[in-house]
Amino acid sequence: MDAPQVERIEGLPDNAYRELKPGEVYEPLIPAAARVAEVTPRAIALGLAMTVLFSAAASYIALKLGQGIETAIPIAILAVGFSALLTRLGRRSSTMLENLQVAALGATAGIVVGGSVFVMPAIFVLGLDSRSGFAQIFLVPFLGAVLGVLFLIPFRRYFVAEMHGKLPFPEATATTEILVTGEKGGSAAGVLLGSMGLGFALDYLAAGFAAWRDTFTTALIPACEAFTTRLKAIFTLNTSAAVMGLGYIIGVRYAAIICAGSFLSYWVLVPLVARIGAEVPTGLFPGLPPVAGLDAEAVFGSYVRLVGI
Repeated sequence: MDAPQVERIEGLPDNAYRELKPGEVYEPLIPAAARVAEVTPRAIALGLAMTVLFSAAASYIALKLGQGIETAIPIAILAVGFSALLTRLGRRSSTMLENLQVAALGATAGIVVGGSVFVMPAIFVLGLDSRSGFAQIFLVPFLGAVLGVLFLIPFRRYFVAEMHGKLPFPEATATTEILVTGEKGGSAAGVLLGSMGLGFALDYLAAGFAAWRDTFTTALIPACEAFTTRLKAIFTLNTSAAVMGLGYIIGVRYAAIICAGSFLSYWVLVPLVARIGAEVPTGLFPGLPPVAGLDAEAVFGSYVRLVGI
């Protein structure tokens, strides 16, 4: 029996975004029996290259923002652009499954880097760095990745198939939409590459030419000095394209939750800790500095951040 032919993909079906009705079945864009190029030398080579490149990029953003990113999203954009370039050069364009393999391989960069950046520093905080070496730093993320894959195999069917539509998976949905858009080709794929170029230009102007500050803060406004120095209330806003794109991807609801937590921290907890600490000559807890000599950012870093952790 011949394998079913894959029709031209025009977009995700409506039931990809919602819970399935009783008896309704979600049909994948590419049937399991379809013969489509997937694991190819091109996909593996490009995926490994993206892993190396985005390991450095994900480390930078995680250390700068304190929050990791889903590297599969920009990697999917680059994979789509690479496929479009091959088409213009008269070569075979990559299939959606090949682009998916590239994104899947490259996505391991964000996962491993996230675990390393947020977990491995604990070794130095606990003063155990003299007992660790390259082998440990390599083996811990590697074994963690293996363990994650082994746990993902049984959980994937339950969380992805049986709970279809109940969990948002915003970043995975964005990656899928990018791959589908690239399969459609034309101006839709151009929008993705144009958005990436615009983000690069904005960050380059801010960091390279100092056209504006990467982080806006009321501490630089003289009229807000009373709030900053006396009440220890401060407002900061990161203007980088990465943060704006991350907020767009996770959506208004989850961005609002993060924003509410930030307002609670900087406008309620930091001033409250500063007010209480002003009456105590020593630190509020053993090993922490006195609050009286700290600014708003230092109060957050030494005391309030522990609440979130």
